[in-house]
Amino acid sequence: MTKILVCGAKGQLGSSLSEIAANYPEFNLDLTDIENLDILDPISLEHYVKETKPAYIINCAAYTAVDKAETEREKAFSLNAEAVKNLLNAANQFSIRLIHISTDYVFNGRNHIPYKEHDITDPDSVYGLSKLKGEMYLEDSENAIIIRTSWLYSQFGQNFMKTVLRIGGSMDEIKIVFDQIGTPTFAGDLAECILKIIKISEENSSRFAPGIYHYSNEGVASWYDFALEIVNMQGLKTKVKPIETSEYPLPAPRPQYSVLNKRKIKDTFGIVIPHWKDSLRKCLNI
Repeated sequence: MTKILVCGAKGQLGSSLSEIAANYPEFNLDLTDIENLDILDPISLEHYVKETKPAYIINCAAYTAVDKAETEREKAFSLNAEAVKNLLNAANQFSIRLIHISTDYVFNGRNHIPYKEHDITDPDSVYGLSKLKGEMYLEDSENAIIIRTSWLYSQFGQNFMKTVLRIGGSMDEIKIVFDQIGTPTFAGDLAECILKIIKISEENSSRFAPGIYHYSNEGVASWYDFALEIVNMQGLKTKVKPIETSEYPLPAPRPQYSVLNKRKIKDTFGIVIPHWKDSLRKCLNI
């Protein structure tokens, strides 16, 4: 049985991995979070890895408070960059394969066609800068895969979908920006993708291909489109009103366009990616 260490197991992606683990009986997921494994402490991490001997590490842990990061720079860089370096050092020391999750925020959002893995990174926010620094630690590793994703949502934790459902059920009107374009990503689909990559790699070791990959659901949407679909699928009566980004200022700038090109991950690992509307329906159990 292949042992997989999951860091940040209480978040959306970690919870999604836990939920589908039963579908992969050949894997033993060691689900950890800050309470039982502090990846900011390199010595404790090294001891833990030495004792538990995982074959893979999936790093779902991240500082994701995008706006707070503007004033909590040190916290963001600690978890999004320095912890990644700790994980890489442990992985290298014990010949462990590492899968790390990154973000569309490493781009400035001023593109007009879907971003490819080799496109120039130029983050506009502290959050994006911290995630890019984490990527930089891994970029030359022969043991690491980086998966950038976008607009993650699920039935777990706090996310845009759950916010829309909460406020949409109690307000006559909600205002949502329409001029930020990307693709919603169901955490359950990303979790399946990660475990499929590990399964393929276990069946044929040479199929583990280090590097950067993009994964989101298929299709394109604005946050307004996403909210409208959530409201309509759930049959809520609230009206969704489109507004411009300038009408809803936030401390951290958001990418105006962050659609990701997924050709590389599909070709390399044979991943089939659902459309975001189909995945939203699945998440909502419709």
